[in-house]
Amino acid sequence: MNVRPDTDARTISAAAEILKALASTSRLLILDRLRQSPCSVGELAEATGLEQNAVSNHLRILRHLALVTSERDGRHIIYSLHDDHVSQLLGQVLDHAEHTH
Repeated sequence: MNVRPDTDARTISAAAEILKALASTSRLLILDRLRQSPCSVGELAEATGLEQNAVSNHLRILRHLALVTSERDGRHIIYSLHDDHVSQLLGQVLDHAEHTH
């Protein structure tokens, strides 16, 4: 197994946690919707067909892993992808899945 010489065990462990989070269909639906534009929990629930409580729980995990960020807009919290790396990662995974199936 080839491991980049500059990659430490902590980074590998963090990457594994991110990949575990991406193994959830619901989280992929949420992230895919956020690739389009930032939105609220209610908008995410409507777009994904998930209950708002479930969306909130998934967002908590995605925020903890720095895959999404949040910003208060009056009474609402608006969620967005953390940065372009997340969008690129998701795009690559979805492209690969589409290509292989």
